[in-house]
Amino acid sequence: MPATPYNPLDKDSIGDNIVRELMAQECVPLPAPKSRRVSVRDTAFAGAGIYAIYYFGHFPAYARIASENAGGCKAPIYIGKADPKGGRKGALELDASAGFSLYNRLKDHATSIEQAANLRLADFRCRYLVVDDIWISLGERKAIQRYLPLWNTLIDGFGNHDPGVRRKDQYRSDWDVMHPGRAWAEKLGQSPKTAEQILQTIAAPPPPEQLEKLAADVLDEEQ
Repeated sequence: MPATPYNPLDKDSIGDNIVRELMAQECVPLPAPKSRRVSVRDTAFAGAGIYAIYYFGHFPAYARIASENAGGCKAPIYIGKADPKGGRKGALELDASAGFSLYNRLKDHATSIEQAANLRLADFRCRYLVVDDIWISLGERKAIQRYLPLWNTLIDGFGNHDPGVRRKDQYRSDWDVMHPGRAWAEKLGQSPKTAEQILQTIAAPPPPEQLEKLAADVLDEEQ
């Protein structure tokens, strides 16, 4: 049987190209968190797109990740996206160059890291790519499937927002159990999981196929 002809517009091919371009971007410090004054080096940039965050610190559970990143940004701890304003509501006329959603999303993450009691913002780097809005979700999903970052699989909740009024079924995420400090998360109910249980899962992770399912489940919940 002849091989399937190469289709450069195949979704997988497009996704691979987006991920390749993301990984070719410079690895830089995260923008200043919202609690700090913006420095001269922290220049806001316009656009929506995807990003990867890397860890270089000494948190024991992340030693393997930090080791892989010792020679540069190689193992993302988290991958995410920032849609154009209104993008999650199905707007038809969107421009990825409009607004500052990607920059603001990274600032949100910097704020979460700074508020965590056991993390240091200086131990993180990121790379990002402004992407045409119709390819943002594809690029994010493809990048997560390839790298299976820890905070997208075994420790979910890093990208959560303040839910406002708490419902009875809202509990602290695994990320907030591991890294307490976000004021809004402290108002949520105690998680049924303990930090020790989460650490055990990190120490003996499930096979890649299960990690892929975990990542897919999280992505589906966010859509």
